[in-house]
Amino acid sequence: MNVKYKFLSLFLTSAALVGCQDMDLLPEGEFVTDKQKEDVAAQNPERAQDKVNAIFAAFNQYMPNASALGAERHNDIGYPTIMLAMSSNGHDEISDNNGYNWTGYDLTFEDRQFSMNECIMVWNNLYSIVFAANKVVAAIDEKTEDPEEQFFLAQGYGARGFAYWVLAQLYQFTYVDSKELPCVPVITDLNAEDAVTNGCPRSKVKDVYVQIEKDLNKAIELLTSSKYKRGDKRYISLSTAYGLRARMYQTMADWPKALADANKAIEIGKNDEKLSILSITKAGKPGFNSSKESNWMWGILVKEKDRVVTSGICNWPSHFGSLSYGYANFSGGFQISKKLYKEIKSEDVRKGWWLDSEGKSIEGYLDEAQIAFVEENQYKPLTQVKFAPYNGVTGTSINASDIPLMRFEEMYLIKAEAEANGAGGEAQTTLKDFLKNRIEGNYTVPADILNEIYLQRRIEFWGEGLAWFDIMRLKTGVDRRGCGYPNASSVFKIEPTDNILLWRIPEVEIQANKALTPDDSPAVTLPKPVADI
Repeated sequence: MNVKYKFLSLFLTSAALVGCQDMDLLPEGEFVTDKQKEDVAAQNPERAQDKVNAIFAAFNQYMPNASALGAERHNDIGYPTIMLAMSSNGHDEISDNNGYNWTGYDLTFEDRQFSMNECIMVWNNLYSIVFAANKVVAAIDEKTEDPEEQFFLAQGYGARGFAYWVLAQLYQFTYVDSKELPCVPVITDLNAEDAVTNGCPRSKVKDVYVQIEKDLNKAIELLTSSKYKRGDKRYISLSTAYGLRARMYQTMADWPKALADANKAIEIGKNDEKLSILSITKAGKPGFNSSKESNWMWGILVKEKDRVVTSGICNWPSHFGSLSYGYANFSGGFQISKKLYKEIKSEDVRKGWWLDSEGKSIEGYLDEAQIAFVEENQYKPLTQVKFAPYNGVTGTSINASDIPLMRFEEMYLIKAEAEANGAGGEAQTTLKDFLKNRIEGNYTVPADILNEIYLQRRIEFWGEGLAWFDIMRLKTGVDRRGCGYPNASSVFKIEPTDNILLWRIPEVEIQANKALTPDDSPAVTLPKPVADI
């Protein structure tokens, strides 16, 4: 375990996360020189790849926080823990708070209390990615000209930029309105030694974004120079790096730069990486379970031997799937909001991603085995059947499906949004061309194109961990009235400025980091249920 992170209690747990692949090769308690980095890389070339793989291992873990929590939580599964929490915090992805879904505290926002397990898991899982990324950045000379090392180093910068982008949106309000407000501590390979002695305070939102931009710029620079081809889509490619930066500029409302990066991601994706939007035919069947699909830019790759899989039920498909074996069979799975479902056109093949209002599958979407499985489990109306089971085997207990982190479709919708916000180009054409792959027959772009783009994002990326970021950056608040929540205690109308939307820094972190005080994680006022409509 690396002593330089001792001041951050949750970083210690992060070290344990990647310990199986993490062998400290650099001196402890000293400034690491470029010469030392070069020596490490030359003498241990395989270790750089081990460290990179440790980053992506941190995305998908079996109960990584058991020691920190003093408990085994079946929703403690790495980044998907955060995806589950964000899905349950919003108003488009609905579930029953019945004890089987493990997201009850996310439904009620009790997860915001700084001693809660979810509060600890979200913080720790994101900083575990930062921790692993810092190890890569510290180990490789940034001036290296070796293509493989450049690729590995780009993974460190890219993953760290992604983790801070997520942190920035969970722990403070939108960039546009909150640049000067405190966000999260920024820990890099450069300031960790000082933090041992002095702790690390929260950085302002604008400074967190400076770090994100710096990291993603460096990742793009290295990947452009390297030309090294990734072995699979767990790794960040050049189009993915541009996609990550396009997301960042979208969050910052810097529309010209968001457009430029989305266009670049599309260009590289099409020409060099052979990416393409999911066809209307494939969109009309369950899917989203394999990184080998041509529309996946980046994802969490899962293997049958992974502990999250051999656990049987402690994994993403168990919780969120409804066509395989797992908690969803008993919790009832996740449903789409009634209000959102009504907005999906009948000609839109994506309407088949959910059972209809009578609990039936749209004709031609599910096969006979899937229909029988749905009926056997007595799923409610509007239950999702978007995500196919592993290898297409209905009812399988081998939940080894890959998990999407970025799809090619997102680049077109970022492009359309940037164009609609005056960055240039033809937003109507972009959106219309995109929806040819989703809507049968003629489609007319509504006059309010921005709201239409937001609607298409809500439909397209439902269940993929992006909806909460839109709720925050678009300042919509959370309005669950009329959405179909089965529990009256989960029906809220939360204003977009309500502090309950922000996650708290865990109590154990406040105690361990001497640069933080209780004021950095104030007590929460839980939302009060309102009358449904």
